Amino acid sequence: MDSDPLDNPIWNALRTEFSSLAIVNEPARRFPAEIGPLCGVPDQSAASYEALRPLAGAGGTVGLFFTEPAAQPKGWTILRSGLIDQMVCLAPPNAESAKPEHEPTPRRLTAADVPAMLELAALTEPGPFGQRTIELGAFFGIFDAGRLLSMAGQRLRLPGFIEVSAVCTHPDARGRGYARILMARVMDEIRKSGETPFLHVLSENATAISVYQSLGFVARRTLHFAILRNDT
Repeated sequence: MDSDPLDNPIWNALRTEFSSLAIVNEPARRFPAEIGPLCGVPDQSAASYEALRPLAGAGGTVGLFFTEPAAQPKGWTILRSGLIDQMVCLAPPNAESAKPEHEPTPRRLTAADVPAMLELAALTEPGPFGQRTIELGAFFGIFDAGRLLSMAGQRLRLPGFIEVSAVCTHPDARGRGYARILMARVMDEIRKSGETPFLHVLSENATAISVYQSLGFVARRTLHFAILRNDT
């Protein structure tokens, strides 16, 4: 079992700050499907995968983070796997780094914005995003003529840490600095609560990593992610 809670962030979030949301079959835990497929187990033992099976359901898919490459568990198919960088921001905010070329006015997103958020997430694929993902924390967006062009928000919560997530911008609006200003807003909300911002990004996404570094994030460690389907 990993000693630092951030080494197994989904499982530890569902055991602590999000325990009230967790669907549990010990030792496995998952978020409700309407929030997303993210699940957590303490390790990659056969017992952990068997505990996870009823939470996935027949033919269901789950998303997991590991410190080691995903195993090939019996009765499961790995649909996708890869590396993600986990980054934390311990530095004070840098206002200049978040200043866009043309400063827009972000606003907090509400349940009424969920259809537009789902549409943008489907187009840009920032990671799992469901009908109830907005319940995980504060989300902010930038609009133009009533159309949601960019958003960012909060996802996993562990004692002392809140994840910046769902950072995405419509292809028509990229290059305007929207992601920076929205991330700065989300990070400010996290710091106001006395917590430290962290995030996950595909290790191959050098462009995004560069943006996050400019906002003060540094790499903590590399994790393995896997999307698995329950075949039994």
